[in-house]
Parts: sequence; C-alpha cells; structure tokens
Amino acid sequence: MDRPDDRAPDDKEVDGKGADGKAPVVSLWRNTDYLGWWTGNTLSAVGTSVSSIAYPLLALSLTGSVTKAGFIGSANLIGVLVTTLWGGALADRVSRRAILVAGPLVQASVLTAVGLSVHSGRISIPLLAVTALVSGLCSGVILGASTPSLRRIVSKEQLATANGQAMSRDMAAQLVGPPLGGVLFGLGRSIPFFADALSFVFAALGALNIRRPLGPDRVPDGPRTTMLQDVGQGIGFVRRHPFLRFVVVMASLLNMIDQAFLLLLIAVVAHRGGGSTEIGLVSGAAVAGALVGAVFASSVMKRVSARPLLCVSVWLLTGSFALTAVVPEVWQIGVVVCLAGLTAVPVNVILQTYVMQLVPDELLGRVAAVNRFGAYSLEWAGPMLAGGLVFVFGVAGGILALLVLLVPLGVAVTASRSLDILATPVNEVNEATSERPSLQPAA
Repeated sequence: MDRPDDRAPDDKEVDGKGADGKAPVVSLWRNTDYLGWWTGNTLSAVGTSVSSIAYPLLALSLTGSVTKAGFIGSANLIGVLVTTLWGGALADRVSRRAILVAGPLVQASVLTAVGLSVHSGRISIPLLAVTALVSGLCSGVILGASTPSLRRIVSKEQLATANGQAMSRDMAAQLVGPPLGGVLFGLGRSIPFFADALSFVFAALGALNIRRPLGPDRVPDGPRTTMLQDVGQGIGFVRRHPFLRFVVVMASLLNMIDQAFLLLLIAVVAHRGGGSTEIGLVSGAAVAGALVGAVFASSVMKRVSARPLLCVSVWLLTGSFALTAVVPEVWQIGVVVCLAGLTAVPVNVILQTYVMQLVPDELLGRVAAVNRFGAYSLEWAGPMLAGGLVFVFGVAGGILALLVLLVPLGVAVTASRSLDILATPVNEVNEATSERPSLQPAA
C-alpha cells in the first residue's frame, strides 16, 4: 500500500512550482526523489547488464552449447512479454511504490539463489532458465509502474530531460556492464549474480525513499473492473488515438529492424575481414553513439520542433543503414553505426515524452504497457528476418533490403497526420480524453 500521504499532490509537489505557477522548476539533480530513483535504477541497469553476460558465459561453460545459452535469454524475454500488459493494469490498480519495491526484491532473491547455486556447484540449465523466466516476469510488472511513477516524480517541463537521462543510463550500462561482468565472472562465477542481486536491492531502496505519492489516486465508489477489463481499456485507448497507434506500430517495426541489423552488422564486419575484436569495437561504437544521442536529446528537443527532428532522425537512420552496406572498411562501418545510434535515440525520447504528456495518469500504466508490449512483440522476428535476407541477397544485400521497411516508415513519419500532435510543444500538450487526443496547447 502507499504511504499515508499518498494522495493527490498539490502543484508544488508535482511541478516544483508555487501555487502561482511562476517559480522556477528545481533542477532534476536537486530533486531528491528523482536522484534516489535515478541512482537505484542506474545501479540496477548496470547489474542487469552484468548478469546478462554472466548467464550465457555460465551456460557455455556448463554445456558448450550456444543454443542452450540462447534458450536462457529467450526465457527472460518471454517472461517480460507475459507480464507486460498485466503489469500496466496492476500499476493503475494498486500502489506503484509497492510494485517498485517488491519487484526488485523478488529479483534480488532470485539472483541470490542463482549465486548460491553456482557457488555450491548445484547449478543446471533448467534452473538457470527458470530463474531467468522469473526475473523476466518481475521485469514486466515493474516496467508497468515505472513510466507513471516517473511522471509523478518530475515536472512536465522536465520529462524530456528525464527520459533522455534514463536512455543515457541504459546506454552507459550496456557499455560498462558486459566487460565488468566478464571481469567479475573471471574472479568467481557466482560474483556477477550476487552483484546483480545487490543492485536490485538498491533499486528497491530508491523507490522506498521517494517522498512524493506515486499513485494511483483512489477514486471513491469507482466502478469495479477485472484485470482483463483494465487491460482491454488500455488497448482500447491506444486504438482510439491515432498518435498512440502510430507509436506502437513504429516501435514494433524499428525494434524488429534493429534486431535484424545487429545480426547483419556482425556478419558484414566479418565479411569485411574483421575478427571478434573488431566486431566488439563496432558494436561498442553503436552503443557509444546512442549514449551521446541520449545525453543531448532533451537539449535538442528544446531547440528543434519535434516533428522535423523525428523526420530527420528516421531518414538519417535509413541513410546510415545504406552506408553500412556499401562502405569498404571496418573502421568506416564503426563510424556509420555510431551515427546510426546517435540518430536513433531522439526518436525514442520524443515519442516517449509525448506519450507521457498525452495519457491521463489513471491510464498511463496500461497504455505504456501496451506500447511496450507492441515494441517487444516483433523483436523475436528480427534475427529470423536477417537470416532470410542473407540467404536471398547476401550480407550487404540483406542490409539494403531492410530499406524496404525503413523507407516507407520514413515517408509515413514525414506525411502522416497521426503525428500532427508533434506540432504542439511537448510542455503544452493536454491530456487526452477517453474519446480523442487533445491537439491544442494547454491553457
């Protein structure tokens, strides 16, 4: 349950402003609630990145089978998909604070059990798969509460900055986590799992110490609904709003294309004569570009209108894919994919910030979950798509074939009226009603 003060906060608590709305918004780094949330989630992201490399390393050391190692990763993704929609519905029904505390503690317990099993030598592939599945199930629930909670913690003027910083955190974790996980695994096979368990404890503590009410607000004598009905309301809300529908479709396609491109990237670097070191450096360049893009995304959004920025980002991403297929040197591929990462991140920050502004608090958990489920739903098809394209067109031709999906997406982003809301500055977007989205600036 929420704390006794978990009631609808006043403007000063939510927006960092006085009642007259004229006081300046406090810096995010002076917002103790945000600082605690960001720190806990940063440690958790690094811990997850550490264990994500430790899981396959452990599976390979036990069996030598890449297939079995991949099975563990698939179990985690399946867990996330199974609970994503239900997690969003739960976040709009019960204490989000409780979810953000209990979920990481369950994950910490699971990772501790893995660490103890590894330390005692009583580990097996089925046990690893089950623990990965349970951790994924928890992640789906936690993610449902994360988006609406963040909107309670920061003011609407700071949402783009907060989203950009969250993206920066995730990219930095992807850079730091795998090498750190490899080092810890070398020191002791159980150490990465204990480290990840500790990171989840910090995430729970960060959520526990947030002073602002995280909701959801209780509606006296409100209608009683089932979880299934709540999930249906979230899906229905997305279906009724053109912008939200577009975001789900766009995220689904981009994630599938991204997964296909990652596999094709490894293949093209090898085709150009690169070894494992070069493949690692090129992959790191893509993440580094994404990290830089995340750092500057919110600043760019303040200076450039969202619609042109989104169009430029998608078309630059399309061009970078084409260049990757034709440049002859490995170092040139690294430069191009760094550009691809740099241009892809603003797309995520823009869309996520507008969604958070547009959707009412009482529906935000469910709608964010629908968007996330849609974004994950086609990821599994990416590697299969890459394999089919290479079989038909070869490595370079396979990358160019991805343009068949990217070019129409770029045209849709440029011309579709579903994105007309992006003409309104994000801070002036009204919450949508249950009937249609608000496209007018706030009064």
